[in-house]
Amino acid sequence: MVQCEMCGAETSTPKTAKIEGAELQVCADCVDFGTEVDTGSDSSTSTKYSTGGSSSSSSGSASQSSGSTAGGSSSGGRSRRDMFDDMDEVVADYDERIRSAREAAGLSQAELGDQLNEKASFIRKLERGESLPSDDLRKKLERALDIELLEGGGSDEGTEWSGGDAESGMTLGDVVKRKD
Repeated sequence: MVQCEMCGAETSTPKTAKIEGAELQVCADCVDFGTEVDTGSDSSTSTKYSTGGSSSSSSGSASQSSGSTAGGSSSGGRSRRDMFDDMDEVVADYDERIRSAREAAGLSQAELGDQLNEKASFIRKLERGESLPSDDLRKKLERALDIELLEGGGSDEGTEWSGGDAESGMTLGDVVKRKD
């Protein structure tokens, strides 16, 4: 008997599920909290922390297989996607982009820190790649230095509704994106 890594219950047939970005061995009750992962191969250690195509193909096959075996007994929890699959990621060369944009603007690390209300030592850590910027700081850096720090250019965040006038014919329904 194996213990569920989520609730601690003893189970004879553990299932591998991706829950909030981590692959866990869970019981049948807890597998609904994430996405069931296909464990067809024994190379789970090499794919455990991989990103990109391998996780999307395994989650796609898991949702297809769970749809055929679930028989409608669950509330569709197996077919939902993991929240970390949709999150934007900071570009790999964020440190170089911050440093080059700061230098191009003619600012020292202390001056940029004062402008952003951050310590110069934290700006130094960002430029060395020792620390990732928080979402708030990332937005401040993007505005102050006119750079993009998200992969894909951050096009989703730039489409905010600015109001408009009555003659434009644009409504809130034209701008809002539904999450189905």
